[in-house]
Amino acid sequence: SNSDIIFLVTPAAYLKSYLFHLDVSLKDKIVVSAIKGIIPGEYQTVTEYMHDHYDLSYDQLCFISGPTHAEEVSHNRLTHITIACQKEENALIVGRQMENSFLVMNYSTKVNVMELSAILKNIYAVASGFAFGLGYGDNFMAVLVSNSAKEMFNFISGRCELRDVGTMSASILGDLLVSCYSSHSRNRQLGVLIGRGNTVKSALNEMTMVAEGYFAAEYIRFINSQDLKNAPISEMAYQVLYKYVPVRKAMKDLENKLV
Repeated sequence: SNSDIIFLVTPAAYLKSYLFHLDVSLKDKIVVSAIKGIIPGEYQTVTEYMHDHYDLSYDQLCFISGPTHAEEVSHNRLTHITIACQKEENALIVGRQMENSFLVMNYSTKVNVMELSAILKNIYAVASGFAFGLGYGDNFMAVLVSNSAKEMFNFISGRCELRDVGTMSASILGDLLVSCYSSHSRNRQLGVLIGRGNTVKSALNEMTMVAEGYFAAEYIRFINSQDLKNAPISEMAYQVLYKYVPVRKAMKDLENKLV
């Protein structure tokens, strides 16, 4: 109640239950989401959910993104963070509270672009994990990740204004790359487990942290159901995660759809 800035950092799947007993008004606060996921069952991003259910204006809602694995931040490794807010002044207020010798702040007003890209990259990280677990080499991984980047930008450009998106390459492309290649990536880890022969259920049970890409795959399938041919990688991930298509078959089918 005494805070001016509130950070939301729970896994997206648990945000509703964490906020259920909230008895403090958020109307006079800046609310910052560091959650790169969707609210299961609501088909909403976190900022959309907070706007609709807590009557917060988009001017007071911020979103933090970028290649920011906690394992490295906690060891003071140099990290570039992008804070997005429709009202840039509020993004700057948040950034001034966070900036230090190893955290470099960047700013954007394109919250929808940032949030969608953060959701999508988790699906592609799962797909990259499939490929790694199945034994695909670096050559194919480069093809998979570059096609993922193209698929992500095509998806976003159909829903958001992408002008000047190049200025956010670290927050969008960088986040995709680190999620697909880093051993710290929870979503990649989920994919690796499945690629190595675990069932989807056993892989999810084995995870010690939440892989947002699992929920994201169903969300993207729902909102993109009319344009599946232009999203073969996210569709492949959906088929494996929700329709239990064998991962080796799904990846084999995907090979000829990549360029």
